[in-house]
Amino acid sequence: MNFREAVAAASTESQSLDFSYSPRNRSDVLGNETLFHIPLIALTIILLARSQAKPKRNDIGMLVGQCFEQSIASFKGSTQELGWSANLRVRTIKALTFLEDAGMVVVNKHNSRIDAAETGKKFIDKVMSEESHLCVALLTIKRSYRNICKERDIEAKLDEI
Repeated sequence: MNFREAVAAASTESQSLDFSYSPRNRSDVLGNETLFHIPLIALTIILLARSQAKPKRNDIGMLVGQCFEQSIASFKGSTQELGWSANLRVRTIKALTFLEDAGMVVVNKHNSRIDAAETGKKFIDKVMSEESHLCVALLTIKRSYRNICKERDIEAKLDEI
């Protein structure tokens, strides 16, 4: 069939497409925030919970923001402090809630520390074993968290003096 025959066939056929559309009435449809921001935040939370210095639930939003500031190139040297972002804190809570529901992290009720569950440890270990940009980004975030913890320890020792 050549172009003219295709045009002739198309003009004799129906000029509208019939399809059935039913709008979704579900409240759990994923939005932009869920698709793009929360997965990176969730990976960061598991990574921090996997480390030796377990983060506290109350500090997790600030820590994620500080880690992003120190490890993501577009935030380095920025005058805005991402750790104080209300949007980031809300997204961090959503990610933490998801991780708890999925059984990847556990929040200790006595000291409010976040610990990676066995499934979370396996997942982050698998991601870290791959040679990818994500692995490099997570290693950079891990180093930033270690530096933040050491900086806090040094400040605490200086305050004692």
